[in-house]
Amino acid sequence: MTAAEATYATHDVYNQSGDLGDVDLFGGDAVLRDAVAAFDAGWATDRLHAAGRVTGSAETRLLARQANRVLPELRTHDRFGNRVDQIEFHPAWHELMARCFGSGSHSLSWVDRRPGSQVARAALSYLWNQAENGICCPMGMTFSSVAALRHAPDLTAHWEPMILRDDYDPRPLPAERKRAVTVGMAMTEKQGGSDLRRTQTTARPAGNDRGPGSTWLLTGHKWFFSVPQSDVFLTLAQTEKGVTCFLARGWLPDGSRNRLKIQRLKDKCGNKSNASSEVEFYDMEAQLVGEEGHGIRASIEMAHLTRLDFAVGSAGLMRQAVTQAIHHTSNRSAFQKRLVDLPIMGRSSPTWRWRSRA
Repeated sequence: MTAAEATYATHDVYNQSGDLGDVDLFGGDAVLRDAVAAFDAGWATDRLHAAGRVTGSAETRLLARQANRVLPELRTHDRFGNRVDQIEFHPAWHELMARCFGSGSHSLSWVDRRPGSQVARAALSYLWNQAENGICCPMGMTFSSVAALRHAPDLTAHWEPMILRDDYDPRPLPAERKRAVTVGMAMTEKQGGSDLRRTQTTARPAGNDRGPGSTWLLTGHKWFFSVPQSDVFLTLAQTEKGVTCFLARGWLPDGSRNRLKIQRLKDKCGNKSNASSEVEFYDMEAQLVGEEGHGIRASIEMAHLTRLDFAVGSAGLMRQAVTQAIHHTSNRSAFQKRLVDLPIMGRSSPTWRWRSRA
């Protein structure tokens, strides 16, 4: 018996399945490999194996546990009494974000236009959702934002190069002083939920220009602000012509916080490592995206891609549950048999596998 095993004087520790160890989540998933090959993304195999080894490592699972044990905290003021509206995360969150964004999971299908690039990027998302689902919200938002921003070519020219860098920079600074940026979304209000036509937040021009890319001042609230620590985010407000889409900075070019106040972080049932918040705008600066009065049309393209990515994420969560279940039932025994060899497991295990494949 080793020193590590001789932990207790009262009993022996045995018949535990143990940690999964370092695995390649892509290499061990025949269904995913077949799908990637069938839909013209075979050229990304080496990249996906690399991501599979990172997402399947014991170190990444440890980081995920740390990010979910020490949850994000809202800091409305600094110790001198200044309003800062910042979110503090455990260092494990930032390390996971750096690895996820470094893999190109937010950018691949925009920067590589080979056939199957959307499939390859979705496979990256699928793998990262198995590692830690919370980081995949800012990743998915950043990925999907490009579709909405392309309604405003001037904004696209400025922001897209920063959005598509395979890097992560958590510092609370103006975007132009950072290595890369993350993108959030603030659409939902208390009275409307998914019915964005009921938006109460109002916008007025900051000057005489009302064209795409012009600066406006927004006043109102959002009941669900995804990625409140984002460098830039899309939001909706009412103008004289109806619901309109805007792009707002988290930090203004002079380094000050934009005029928004985070009210509280959401107390969620799951996805707890990822901060979601309620927020109020007080003449917050934002730029017009697309045409005035056509905000829902502009924002819905981002919403569609976001929903697609979260469907991929749900499949990834199911796959990770199956992986853990197979590992456990294959390495733990009851009544002189491995769990996987018991009749009830023989009936239920195929169900898990097929539902995950579907």
